[in-house]
Amino acid sequence: MELICKHFTQLTRDELFQIYKLRVAVFIVEQQCAYPEIDDADQAAWHLWLQDGDGIAAYLRVLPPGTTFDTASIGRVIAVKRRQGLGSRIVAAGIRAAQEQFGAQTITIEAQTYARALYQRAGFVQTSEEFLEDGIPHIRMEWRAGH
Repeated sequence: MELICKHFTQLTRDELFQIYKLRVAVFIVEQQCAYPEIDDADQAAWHLWLQDGDGIAAYLRVLPPGTTFDTASIGRVIAVKRRQGLGSRIVAAGIRAAQEQFGAQTITIEAQTYARALYQRAGFVQTSEEFLEDGIPHIRMEWRAGH
């Protein structure tokens, strides 16, 4: 399985198409949530994915400080093949990318509540009460270097 990390400006048309196709399939269709999945933050993001012979197996984007939060952030996390450790692998890669690209000492996320354990295993700590984002329960979490 290959890890690919590209800034938006480096993505090919086909890569961007595959990323958007996957994100819409999961976040719009599967979760039955109508919201602007493709947003301006994509253009500032580093896009990471694990790829195998079947295509994208896991994906996330890493946003620079000041895009969504004051800190770097990770979002749009997807593991196509679930319960195989791919979510943990892509989150760990996202943390490394945030550190390498932005010198991140803190990373903020708004996680779907059901995925809290995934992020806790990666070192994230819950920093808010549960809230609804586009009708789906979320919590804010933070990762800090050295903790």
